[in-house]
Amino acid sequence: MLKTKKISETFDAKVFTDDGLYFGDIEESIISANRIFGWRIKSTKASYLNKVLGGAKGVIVPHQLVKSIGDIVIISKAALPSYDDEEKEE
Repeated sequence: MLKTKKISETFDAKVFTDDGLYFGDIEESIISANRIFGWRIKSTKASYLNKVLGGAKGVIVPHQLVKSIGDIVIISKAALPSYDDEEKEE
């Protein structure tokens, strides 16, 4: 059975990549033509976004990259900015 969730219940939910990296928190949903277009994810101190973006406040992730929404949100690692460059440096 498909479980439904109100969009307002997702605000401030923790966002993780499918690799297990903490990405940030959901700040807002972007709705266009009665469909979810994307999610604005805010950067927090302990998040991967803070390490990569530095002073930026967050990013917009297209809804197509969201894999699961529940108590937490799981997104594809393709949403990571400059993901391949970070892998090579380590």
